[in-house]
Order: sequence, then C-alpha cells, then structure tokens
Amino acid sequence: MGNDSRSGRSAGILLHPTSLPGPYGIGELGPEAFRFVGFLKQGGQKIWQVLPLGPPDAGGSPYSSYSAFAGNPLLISTERLAEDGLLETAGANQGHGLVNYPAVNAAKRKLLREAYGRAKPGKEFQHFREEHGHWLRDYALYAALKERFAEELWSRWERGLARREPGTLRRAETELAEEISYHEFVQFVFFRQWKDVKRAANEAGIEVVGDLPIFVSHDSADVWANQDLFYLDEYGQSTVVSGVPPDYFSDTGQLWGNPLYRWDRMRADGYSWWVERMRMALTLCDAVRVDHFRGFEAYWEIPAGEETATNGQWVKGPGLDLFETLRSALGTGGTLPLIAEDLGDITPEVHVLRKKAGLPGMKVLQFGFS
Repeated sequence: MGNDSRSGRSAGILLHPTSLPGPYGIGELGPEAFRFVGFLKQGGQKIWQVLPLGPPDAGGSPYSSYSAFAGNPLLISTERLAEDGLLETAGANQGHGLVNYPAVNAAKRKLLREAYGRAKPGKEFQHFREEHGHWLRDYALYAALKERFAEELWSRWERGLARREPGTLRRAETELAEEISYHEFVQFVFFRQWKDVKRAANEAGIEVVGDLPIFVSHDSADVWANQDLFYLDEYGQSTVVSGVPPDYFSDTGQLWGNPLYRWDRMRADGYSWWVERMRMALTLCDAVRVDHFRGFEAYWEIPAGEETATNGQWVKGPGLDLFETLRSALGTGGTLPLIAEDLGDITPEVHVLRKKAGLPGMKVLQFGFS
C-alpha cells in the first residue's frame, strides 16, 4: 500500500527509533536507521512516524521528557561516533529484546563522556550553540544540576537554584562550565545525526511525522526555566494539574499530573515559547501530530493533590488564536503541517476549532467497529 498520486493518499509506518534492531540495547541513529529508510522506500511507503524525540525520564517514556527541545542522547549512534574517531569501540553487545533503560543509560553515558573527551569542537559546534541558545543553555545547566543533585526534582534543589536567582545561577554556570559544555556537545551530536537520518528519508521520498504532546513534564528544563508560564506556587509546585475526566476508558478519569499553562501570560508575549517549540518540532520533522488537541479548545483542570481525575473542571484553552499566531510566526502560508489527535469524546467546539485551524484529524480503524 504505497502512495497514490491520484488521490494524494500515502501510507507509512509508525516506528520509534528506540525500536530499531541492533546490538547495543536500544535502537540508534546508525546503520539500522538508514536501512529502515531503505526498507520503507522499497515497500512504497511515504511516511515514517516517530514518537517524541526528547530525552525521556527514568521510566523511558518519550511522553515524559526532561525537555521539549532537546534530543534523546540514548539514540546517538555509537557506531557513527567510532567512525568519527571519537570512540575506540562502539561498546559491548547488550543483546536484543526490551530496552533496559538503566543499563543502556549507564553504558551510553560512559561512551558519550569518552567521545566528549576526544572531541575537538570547532566552528560547527559553536554555530549550533548560537543557533539553539534560546533553549540549549538552560537545558544544559538543568541537566548538569540534575546530576549534581542526584536526579532530584528541580523544585527540591536549594532555593536559589530552584527559583533561578541570578547570582546563584551565575555561580552554578561557573562551577559547572565543563558539564554544561558536555551536555551541549551531546545535543550537537544528536542533532547532527538525526539531521542525516531525516535527510536520507526525505531524499528517499519519505516524510517524517513527529509527535508533540500538548503538556510538558514538571521535572523538565522547560518548566524550571519558564516558571511564570505555569500555574506554580512559591515553592515551584503545581497548584493545578492535567488529566481527563471519567470516560469509557476509566471510571475515575486519567490523572496525568503535568503542570498547566498560564495561557493568559503566553498570549501576552505572543506565545513565544510555543512558537519556538513548534519551530523546533518542524525542524526535526516534516509534519507533527499534536497530542490531545482537544486541550487547546478546553482542558480538564484538576487541583493538585487529588488522587484521581474525578474532581476537576473544564477551562477554556487558547483556541484559534494560538494556531493563527503559529501560522503567522512560522511563515507556513495557508496551513500548518500538523495533524490533530482528536480521538475520544470530542465536542462540536473541538471539531470547529480543528476545521478553522485547517488541520486533518485522526481515525482509528479499531474504534470504527465499536
């Protein structure tokens, strides 16, 4: 089932890079990624869909990430690092099967440290730092501090760091300068390798479709660096959190627990954080599936501390204003290359918003029989 040029239809496969085969315990952006592109081309496929590409938390979920901008270091190809002369060897064979994230993380960190020690960053690395400075510096400092505080949640760091007092931040940047540089280098390598894989896909006539969760994790560089854009108390803890009310999937709803956006403040500065987030998503991918699209029309607000999602209320989201701002700021012309995830119990208002935003929705074949 390949592309049908007469109808504009196309077919593809959803496969996250972590699931690519290989001997290193997790899929990487190495030879197997390029072989998969060849497999798609041979099968007449036109789409490669991936899950969020950010660095996952300790549980390994790509939907619970430390950054909405950074790439996942675990995907970096150790074989390609060895080819570049940054490693003596690509590392020990960790076998196949399910990803053992603690083991893979420990092994990959050791290899990336070795690669950083051998690297001689030049103008390309400096250009990357300048181009991505709006998020990279905060992320690298956050990652370095996470290591210093043994992966503790940022709101439990010493107060000056948790609340980002300028003097305390400057001291931390000086003390952790080498660690910050290391994390910047890791992102440089990820982006370079992913760019090569995406280019190969595009040259093979394949579009890469990404995935953008509507909410971000509380334990992330995004919330730490932009605390005024979220509903947080004076200690950095969420006052209200995300979820969905009871439905046919759950009698008590789903308590996701992400911090909620201060849409009023985001609107006041032209949704600048969202503009940059979407710009990054559309740099990494050709199109993006927007998860929980209905939350842009109205989202379920749950008081922090609730044990289920039952006690909440619907609150109006940014609506069409956000998508018109994104379209204007990103210069995409008439439409945004987005796909609205509009599954579940969707109201007429959500359908209206999707149509006004000019976005296609989704249908799941399995749901069509129930």
